[in-house]
Amino acid sequence: MALLEIENLTVEFETATGWFKAVDGVSLSVEPREVLAIVGESGSGKSVSMLAVMGLLPDTAKITADTMLFQGTDIQQMSAAERRKLIGKDMAMIFQEPVASLNPCFTVGFQIEEVLRIHMGLGRKERRQRAIELFELVGLPDPAERLGHFPHQMSGGQCQRVMIAIAIACDPKLLIADEPTTALDVTIQKQILDLLMTLQAETGMGLIMITHDMGVVAETADRVIVQYKGRKMEEADVLSLFEAPKNAYTKALLSALPENATGNRLSTVSDFMAQESAGGVQ
Repeated sequence: MALLEIENLTVEFETATGWFKAVDGVSLSVEPREVLAIVGESGSGKSVSMLAVMGLLPDTAKITADTMLFQGTDIQQMSAAERRKLIGKDMAMIFQEPVASLNPCFTVGFQIEEVLRIHMGLGRKERRQRAIELFELVGLPDPAERLGHFPHQMSGGQCQRVMIAIAIACDPKLLIADEPTTALDVTIQKQILDLLMTLQAETGMGLIMITHDMGVVAETADRVIVQYKGRKMEEADVLSLFEAPKNAYTKALLSALPENATGNRLSTVSDFMAQESAGGVQ
């Protein structure tokens, strides 16, 4: 049984000029122990798709789907209370901006212990011990001391590690990582990716990696979905996608990689844009 199964997901937002369709009929599934990458440029609907699944979009969003199942249970039919029990425990998310996602008014220790209190029902001593273990697991130095720090006292990489610790605190079955290496230097990016892949291998959780970085896709993913303007353009296993992309937009993304910069590196992108304008993109 798939961990997550979605068919024909659509997300719309009301604007002054009418309804804007941010996600247009996207379907996907994730199996246990699988790493699925969702790739595309900014504005392609990657994050919005997953925020819709998590129930974290504002009430102004109109969300519809033919199917939205988590381990066979219909998410759309869950009450708000049932969904709160699911989100953060069995299904968790690492958000794109770790500093902005952490509450500046509370210590990082309080924030991770709150998750353990709500979802795991642990007592004060057990929560603190588990928080220290999680901070050690994600590679934070002096984990006991870090519990008393506020987000502004930590670097971007350290805040990202805190976010990962919070997300995996309850041993989720599915982890969604939204641009987990954005705004981090190259050395820290590799550390974060290695950490996520190690955790995924050790726990057996499913992992959805949202990114615009094809290098991250090549390094981490089993299967890839390419999105553009809210639509799924292509889906393939990672080797097939890189060796023989079928969609013009996928070819354009791959042509933009530095290692593929031979001749006119913008030609494929320009060709794609011309095809799209003419309505000929497949």
